[in-house]
Amino acid sequence: MTSIADQPPKPVVDDRRWSAERVLVHVILLAFVVLALGPIFVVIINSLKTTPAIFGGPFALPTAETFSLDGYVRVFTRGNFIANYSNSLIVTVSAVALTVVFSTLAAYALVEYRLTALVPILTGLFLIGVMLPIRLGTIPIIKIMVAWGIMDTLLALILVYTAMSIPLAVTLMMTYFRTVPTELKEAARMDGANEWQTFLIALPLVRPGLAAVATVTMLPIWNDLWFPLILAPGKANQTVTLGVQQFVGQFLNDYPALLAALTLGAVPLVLLFTVFSRQFISGLSQGYSK
Repeated sequence: MTSIADQPPKPVVDDRRWSAERVLVHVILLAFVVLALGPIFVVIINSLKTTPAIFGGPFALPTAETFSLDGYVRVFTRGNFIANYSNSLIVTVSAVALTVVFSTLAAYALVEYRLTALVPILTGLFLIGVMLPIRLGTIPIIKIMVAWGIMDTLLALILVYTAMSIPLAVTLMMTYFRTVPTELKEAARMDGANEWQTFLIALPLVRPGLAAVATVTMLPIWNDLWFPLILAPGKANQTVTLGVQQFVGQFLNDYPALLAALTLGAVPLVLLFTVFSRQFISGLSQGYSK
């Protein structure tokens, strides 16, 4: 037997080298943060200034002499932003809720019930839906909405966004349901639980996936311009993104109002991602790694 003294010494780790690497990584990440948030910060501070102050010091913070809320006043008095926010909220919440419900049920069925060759075919169809952009089917979508009599309605947007989000949501949720122990579901069935009750028992184990699906669905819907412009262009059904786009065209020379409109359109998206970023990152990383 060899004694502890006879064992070869462990290599010494240079903590200074590792510390330098960590510092470099954090510096690079902070630089990316500045590049990403810098333009948003510039837009926000300039929306709170007068037009001469914007051109005199675009990177300067508002002062007592340059501070002004006239841009926001003109946005709310001449624009339709309250209705736009209401429409975006209705469409986003409805589409996210439908996507979470339908994708969860479909993913559980595809994982739990292996119907010979039918499951791989259905899974392949969902993967094709992820790869193909739904905008390629704009003309057939318009024909369907006209035939159903729901053009220029929020219902048209809700249905399209739900159909657009389900393929990715099902693919993501399937990875989570595959990690649910089979013994748990079999034990529930042996205790007399029906399939719906078994599904409800497995559902709490895939909560990170539900959060990831909700976040992945929410951000593109809120920020989309294509389908609101085509399917719901009427003033009563405009979303925030479409309202901002049209406001920009009308008040191109009114820079405080223009920047205020851009701020009102971007800030909710930034806040949504900030609030749900942890669920978004953890849900996607865990889901794609399983």
